Amino acid sequence: MKNSHYDLEERTAIFGEVVIECCLSLPANAVTAPIINQLVRAATSIGANHCEADEAESKRDFRQKIAICRKEAKETKYWLRMIAKAAPAQKSPARTLWREAKELHLIFCAGIRTTDQNLRKERATP
Repeated sequence: MKNSHYDLEERTAIFGEVVIECCLSLPANAVTAPIINQLVRAATSIGANHCEADEAESKRDFRQKIAICRKEAKETKYWLRMIAKAAPAQKSPARTLWREAKELHLIFCAGIRTTDQNLRKERATP
C-alpha cells in the first residue's frame, strides 16, 4: 500500500476531506458563512486540479495545472487565517490545516521549478 504522505493525489483528497469536516463543525453566521464557502472551494480545488495535472496532455499543460494547485493552496492558507480570526475556538485546527496547505504550496512550487527547468532544457536541445 502506498504511503499517502507521498501519494499527492491521495494527500490532496484527504486534505480536502479534512477541510470539509472542519468547516462542517464551524458555527455558521454572517461572518463565517462566506469564509467557509471560499475555504471549501479553494481547499477542494487543490486536489481536483492535481487530478487534472496527472492527465495533462503536455508538459506546458501540466505546468499550468500545477500552477493552479499552487494558487489554490496559497488561497486556502489565506481563508484558514480568516477562519482562525472569525471562529477563535477553531484556531488550533485551522493552524494544523494551514501547515498542511503550506506544505502543499511548497510541493507545487517545487513542481513548477522542476517543470520549468525541464522545459528550458527541451528548448535548448537542438
